[in-house]
Amino acid sequence: MHVALIGAYGSAGTAVAGRLVEQLGEEVTRLTLVDDGDPGGGLCILRGCMPSKEVISAAGHRYQARHDDRLVGSTPEMDLQRVVETKDGHVENFARHRRAAVHDMAEREGCEFRHERATFVDDHTLRLHPSGDELDADYVVVATGSVVNVPDLPGMASVDPMTSADVLDATDLPDSGVVMGFGYVGLELVPYLAEAGVDLTVVEHDARPLDEADPDFGDELLALYREEFGVEVLTNTYETRVESVDSGIRMQLDHDGEETTREAEALFLFTGRRPDLAGLGLEHTAIDPTGEWVHDTMQARDDPRTFVVGDVNGKEPILHVAKEQGFVAADNVLAHAAGRELEAYENVHHHVVFSAGGVYPYARVGHSAASATAAGVDHVAVTRRASDDGVFKTKAAPRGLASLVVGTDGTVLGYQGLHYHADVMAKTMQLAVEMGLDVHEIPDRAYHPTTPEILDGLFREAKAKLRES
Repeated sequence: MHVALIGAYGSAGTAVAGRLVEQLGEEVTRLTLVDDGDPGGGLCILRGCMPSKEVISAAGHRYQARHDDRLVGSTPEMDLQRVVETKDGHVENFARHRRAAVHDMAEREGCEFRHERATFVDDHTLRLHPSGDELDADYVVVATGSVVNVPDLPGMASVDPMTSADVLDATDLPDSGVVMGFGYVGLELVPYLAEAGVDLTVVEHDARPLDEADPDFGDELLALYREEFGVEVLTNTYETRVESVDSGIRMQLDHDGEETTREAEALFLFTGRRPDLAGLGLEHTAIDPTGEWVHDTMQARDDPRTFVVGDVNGKEPILHVAKEQGFVAADNVLAHAAGRELEAYENVHHHVVFSAGGVYPYARVGHSAASATAAGVDHVAVTRRASDDGVFKTKAAPRGLASLVVGTDGTVLGYQGLHYHADVMAKTMQLAVEMGLDVHEIPDRAYHPTTPEILDGLFREAKAKLRES
C-alpha cells in the first residue's frame, strides 16, 4: 500500500507520518512525504503558537513591571529588535528539529521525502512541481494547513494591512492602529502592540469577545483590555469600508447602528485563518470542499481513500487538535485498507488563549455553563474571583475569575479560568474532565499557598452546592 502525504512539515502531517512510518514493511509498503516549505517547520512553529508566545512574554513582563507599585523607576521599553532576534533564533531551532524529524523518517526503507509542491491530477494521482514527477497512491492524506483570512470588505484592496505574521517580524511599529478581528489572535497580539506603544482601536462585532466563554469572562476581558492596556474596544460594531488616506487608513464603522470613523497609521488584520486549498487541484478529483466535507474519521466525504487533517479541514484550527487528528487519520488509513472499522475523532473542548499579555490567560476545558445547558446536561456551576484568594494579590495579579461545571452526580464536566496561571491549571482540569472524576473525591486542599488554591475553592463550593440541591 502506497500512502502519499501532502504537508509533511506541519503538526498534523508529522503526526500522520510518525504513525505510518512504523508500519513500513508491514501494512505500508511505500510512504511519500511531500512538502515545499522553505524553511519547513509548519505554521505553529514558524508563524503561530511558538513565535507568538515568545513576543507575548515580553509584553507580559513589561505589563507586570508597570503594574507592580513595589518597583520604582521608569518602566522599561521593549527592544523590538532584540525581541524579534530572540524569537527568530528560537523558532529556527524548533523548525530545524521538526525538519530533522521528517528527514529522519525519510531515511527508513520505503519512505521518501520530496521537497516539492503537490497537486492532484486525478483522485489519487499527484503531480510534483517543479520536477513534473507523478505519484500513484492508494491513499492520500492532505495536511496543507491554513492561510490568512482576508475579509471581503469594500476598500480592502487599497490598503496594506499588517497580519499576525507581519507583527511577529516587526522591529518598528506604527504609532496607531485599527484592529479587525478580536478572536484568539487579536486577544493575544493586541496587548503586545499596546505594550509596544501603539494606540489601538479594536472592532468587536458582539457585545463582548470570546464566543466560547460564558458572558462573565468576556466582560472581564473587556475590562482588562480597556483599563489595564488602555485599548479602545468598540463593541456591537461592524466595519463597512476601509480606505487609504495620507495619514494611513480610515475605517468606516457601524457602531450600535450609528455611523462613525476611525483613522490610524495602520490596519491590523487578525481575522483568523481559512483552509489552504489553493492550487491543490481538488477540481480534478471527486472532492467538493464545501459544507461538512470531512467526516470525523478524517475521511473526505466524497472519497474514502483521501484523508484531510489539521487546519485544512476547517474543523478546529488548534495545534493539539491537528496532532490528534493526524494520529486518528493514520490509524484509519490502516483500518480502511484492512477492512476494519474506522474510529471517529472525539475531542474534549480544550482551549487556551494567552490573553492580557499572558498574565491573565483564558483557559477552557470541557463544558462551560452555557454549553452544558445547551446540551441538556443536568449540572451545577460555581464561580470564584481570583481576588478571593490572597495568593493572587501577593503575586500582584489579583484580577480574573474561574468557574467549575459539575454534573448533578458529581462528575466534573468543565472548567474555565481567566486569571494568573489559568493556562497551567488547564492540564489538571483536563485530567479531571477526561477521566470523569467525581468532585467529591478530588482533594480540596493545597499543600502550600499557591495559585491552584482557586481550584480548591471551586471544588469546595461545588460540593456544597450539590449538597444543597
